[in-house]
Amino acid sequence: MAMKSCGKGHFYDDGTHSTCPYCGVSIELGETVGRLEPAPAAEDFPRTRAAGSRATPRGDPEETVGIFKKRLGIDPVVGWLVCIEGPDQGRDYRIHGERNFIGRAPTMDIAIAGDTSISRENHAVISYNPKRHTFYIAPGDGRGLTYLNDDELLAAAPLAPYDTIEIGASKLLFVPFCGERFTWPVAPPAAG
Repeated sequence: MAMKSCGKGHFYDDGTHSTCPYCGVSIELGETVGRLEPAPAAEDFPRTRAAGSRATPRGDPEETVGIFKKRLGIDPVVGWLVCIEGPDQGRDYRIHGERNFIGRAPTMDIAIAGDTSISRENHAVISYNPKRHTFYIAPGDGRGLTYLNDDELLAAAPLAPYDTIEIGASKLLFVPFCGERFTWPVAPPAAG
């Protein structure tokens, strides 16, 4: 096997490939020789962010702040998901007010990093409505399915205490904190 350098630091078997397979592939069809262009580098694509990402977009000097955080100074917990089956069994995940995006990526509001069958970003969304004190779950735009109490989740559905959510190989139990017995205040603080 004779190894050849393409000049860009790649080495390849010139007995198998007529040009560097990393830089581009030559295709020989009779007398015609075509060349496929190399795939664009990741930096050539516009950067996208997960909806739960904490980075601020260019030109927007202020980060979006949830209603609780704006009024209370913190983003308080309104409930939890507890992993009852799967790679992260026993671990809990905090749910905050408004929308909580679920995925494996650390930028997600609820990052379930141990389960590789969960989409990196936006596998599902759990929301808490601070005006009505209600919880909902909706499927995200990830490839995998989400199940609520063993039923496939196709659209947003209300969450009740101790509902089970299946995402990837993980089964999560929903435990609300806010509801009929306790809620964080949503009215602006009184001027002092």
